[in-house]
Amino acid sequence: MAISYNTTSFFFTFLLLLVPENHPLTSDDLVSELIILRSKSPTGVIHLSNKLLRRILWIPVPRPFSFLIFFDSQKLHSEPEISLPSRKKEFLILSSSFHTNNPHNKKLFFFDIVFQESQASFALFGVKSLPYICLVPPLATDFKRDSIRMKSSDFSGHAESMAEFVEAKTKLTVGPIQRPGFISKKQKIIIIALGLILTPFLVKKTVAGNTLLHNKHIWMAGSVFLYFFSVSGTMYNIINKIPIAVVDRDDPKKLVFFYKGFGMQLELGGEGFTVGFLYTIFGLLLAFITHVLVHVKSRNIQRLVMLLAIFVSFWAVKNVIYLYNWKTGSGLPAY
Repeated sequence: MAISYNTTSFFFTFLLLLVPENHPLTSDDLVSELIILRSKSPTGVIHLSNKLLRRILWIPVPRPFSFLIFFDSQKLHSEPEISLPSRKKEFLILSSSFHTNNPHNKKLFFFDIVFQESQASFALFGVKSLPYICLVPPLATDFKRDSIRMKSSDFSGHAESMAEFVEAKTKLTVGPIQRPGFISKKQKIIIIALGLILTPFLVKKTVAGNTLLHNKHIWMAGSVFLYFFSVSGTMYNIINKIPIAVVDRDDPKKLVFFYKGFGMQLELGGEGFTVGFLYTIFGLLLAFITHVLVHVKSRNIQRLVMLLAIFVSFWAVKNVIYLYNWKTGSGLPAY
């Protein structure tokens, strides 16, 4: 997604390049300041401003550290095609993991910078579109020329791919990526407290045989779900990450739920769910006839329901066979 600068950003870029600090910091002073700023961030990412970048710029090379910058724009967070919020989340995870695994490291710092606040810095790096992540090595003097941009393939795989990029370019070890759990510490404490409070009540219900696990309807619904889960190939789809549908090559706006081709049986999740639904209908009708309909006293109702069940079962089996023949081009049904 392209970004545009206003005319004043180039003027401030000129100031960043030519106007020195009134009281320039030494390398050690700057590193100490960055360590303090890093300690105040829960993820270790330092917010980069024009002023802070100016200080870094005037430190003589080689600098005692490299730094990785994530270029951000609040106005582009709503654009789904570039997924800035999710990419930034992975960048924060990368930074947090690095500092957790290397708590005393002073050779690499992580920054984020926002376009609306620091257009001059964006222009200094020559950033014309987002997403944009780059590494500035210690010997970089011209940030636009000497910075190493992270390719889209390097952060398409999230924090793990970003870590590979950092290790390859800096020769530093990131360590294992540590992702936050789905449940926070406070939520865990609340769940444990509720569990302790409800334990006597649950024990009493269990002893009395009055719980959901003692309800036959729950077990019946679970059995039907397990049957559908098995015949639809859902576990296979999960293990092999099979998509529900794919984009039509001829028309990108359409989705293809059934893939035609020999040896491609149930290749898409949509196919498996369809066949599993048809099998489940047949199985439920068979169970209904053998366990419920036999207790109906009226012969006419039995005959009517039997005819309806035969018709629906024939329709379900016919569609399964048709799908197989359509996919394989064979005139023989699947066994």
